[in-house]
Amino acid sequence: MDFMFYAVPALIAAVAVLMAAKTVVSLLRLREAWRSGLTAEARCLRTYTTTRSGGDSGTRTTLHHVYEFTVPGGAAPVRFEETNGPGTIVEGDIVPVHYPAGCPDRATAQPPSSAVRATAGAVFAVVFCAVMVAFCVFFAMSYATMSETMSDLWSDF
Repeated sequence: MDFMFYAVPALIAAVAVLMAAKTVVSLLRLREAWRSGLTAEARCLRTYTTTRSGGDSGTRTTLHHVYEFTVPGGAAPVRFEETNGPGTIVEGDIVPVHYPAGCPDRATAQPPSSAVRATAGAVFAVVFCAVMVAFCVFFAMSYATMSETMSDLWSDF
């Protein structure tokens, strides 16, 4: 029984750490693409939405864009998909994309002007994950202290 009071918080904390790491990696990849200075003209091939039901909390709809561009001097076109782009981009539109040197598959159609918003979102997500981890550690430590105290009380009887 004690195992569950340690395993569940540890699992929740591990998921929170993974979420924070994924958020930081995504932000670093975006910044790498923006800072490279390499741009190309991409065509929006397709837009679609996915909907996820959240039960009583409603539904969440995500807008996806599929882009394709050719790197200068590259023979094969590069295709990538991006979520939560602007709803004003439709199939057939030409948009500028930024990509890091040597990794055109990490391109983004998000403009560098959204860097502040992306950074703020990443900071919020990492702080939220840190609070989750701190709560899990607090819970496990509190349970350990309470369990030890209770066993001391029961040993007196």
